[in-house]
Amino acid sequence: MRIGPWSLPNPVFVAPMAGVTDRPYRKLCKALGAGYAVSEMAASNPRLWDSVKTSRRLNHDGEIDPIAVQIAGSDPGMMAEAALFNIDKGACIIDINMGCPVKKVCNVASGSALLRDEQRVAEILRSVVDACTTRGVPVTLKTRTGWDHSSRNAVRIARLAQDTGVAAITLHGRTRCDLYQGHAEYDTIKAVKQAVDIPVIANGDIDSPEKAKYVLDYTGADAVMVGRAAQGRPWIFREISHYLATGAYLPAPSFGELRNFLLDHLEEHYRFYGEFTGVRSARKHIGWYLSGMPDAQDFLPLINQVSSTREQTRVLEQWFDRHPPTMPVMPVRAGAA
Repeated sequence: MRIGPWSLPNPVFVAPMAGVTDRPYRKLCKALGAGYAVSEMAASNPRLWDSVKTSRRLNHDGEIDPIAVQIAGSDPGMMAEAALFNIDKGACIIDINMGCPVKKVCNVASGSALLRDEQRVAEILRSVVDACTTRGVPVTLKTRTGWDHSSRNAVRIARLAQDTGVAAITLHGRTRCDLYQGHAEYDTIKAVKQAVDIPVIANGDIDSPEKAKYVLDYTGADAVMVGRAAQGRPWIFREISHYLATGAYLPAPSFGELRNFLLDHLEEHYRFYGEFTGVRSARKHIGWYLSGMPDAQDFLPLINQVSSTREQTRVLEQWFDRHPPTMPVMPVRAGAA
């Protein structure tokens, strides 16, 4: 599929996730088969642009194009300004967040809270699209099916986005009030795909090659976006893209491959965050990678007490040394996660 002038290599994308999809993680996912990745959500408030957190989120050094940056906010002018600021920092695509369900975002009338104010949605879309058009940069939208089950308005939002000039829309199959509970539904995504001509990307509970194929077939969507299922399992992108292309499964990675994936990820993670933040922010990734692995339940509390990057790496190497490198990591199949 295409987003504006950009032709993407496959229809399996990385979902933006706060605290997860930083530059090291995006680069790893792309190297392991993701056709596209969107940055963590960046604030539209200019007062936050000089913060350490925002500076890291704007760092795209060495990342494969197209670089896509997601912006969030509720003020149309600020959103347009943020779009141009990020384009100057290297963004090739601007993604507008109207899907984040967390309270601190919704409480400032941002994220999925905007779904309750379609007039404000229209103003933001027009403002950002107009600004980005002057730079030849396409705009995409990520949203949810509605605020709650009684007010699903994704079809109206999608038509509005298309009419405004948005290049593609990603739809998570839950309402804001669902948060991440229950199961995503795909009937609304199917209805949106039938209602618009721009590309539609399906998101929500896509955790296996079979699930990805089912969602694409059922909804008619142009691509799928994988979020939580890729945490600690970045090779899911090559698994899904291979299955979609061939109908066959790739062999599960071995423990030797897992070791290389994790240690390479951590090496870049440490360089990106530095010693103090690096060792602490790496703990969640280590937990995701090793969750469900042999003796990990006893091991993870120990490594979470380590306070240096060198020691963290050494302890992990010792753990891997206890496991045969040729032993396969069991793949997750549909319904198992």
